[in-house]
Amino acid sequence: MSVQDLTNAIISGINAGGEQFLEGTLAAALPVIWLALLALHLGRSYILDMIDRFTLRLGADLLWLVYIALRDLLIVSGVVMSFMFFFPDVVTGDNLPLTGGLAAVCLFGALLVKLMGDPDHNLGAFRIVTALLGLGALLYFVPYVLGVQANAVAAGGLGTVSNFLVTSSNPTWAVGIAYVSVALLAIMGAVAAIYAIRTGGRPEVSETPEAQPTTAV
Repeated sequence: MSVQDLTNAIISGINAGGEQFLEGTLAAALPVIWLALLALHLGRSYILDMIDRFTLRLGADLLWLVYIALRDLLIVSGVVMSFMFFFPDVVTGDNLPLTGGLAAVCLFGALLVKLMGDPDHNLGAFRIVTALLGLGALLYFVPYVLGVQANAVAAGGLGTVSNFLVTSSNPTWAVGIAYVSVALLAIMGAVAAIYAIRTGGRPEVSETPEAQPTTAV
């Protein structure tokens, strides 16, 4: 082996190890992200109750701003960190939840609803966001708990189900779900882009006809 071959082998090993470390870190952090954003979303009524107790308006506004920023930042972080589910080589090489890509699509759908509506002031939009987050949590935690975590100890029929829910042991479904997730994400991204270009990212305001002056008879 020449010096160049040895150098290339070392560089390849470092790159592969770094990639594996990054993917493992993201996979370990995503459950925490999901739990935190669900807690913040479902704890909205508690935050509103705390705001009502403030005697200083500035303190209430600051609490609400911090809450909104942290909640939405976690949703954006969840989408960004879930991008590894969209790469077939990653899902087939690592032990990841089978439907993690679809869970990321649900997160992006929640962001799309926030862009096109106002879940904090519209009950219908709030229910849609809640449903998307709940569905995304199920799509992530069910294969994560029953598949990734139980894979080492499951046996028999449960072992078969566990292997099915892990991407590395079910590459056919994993790649198919990855492509479906990418397609859904692309469609929603196009909708978001068209909406932002057409409205400037602000909800449309219906124009009210001006009142006609009345003349005294």
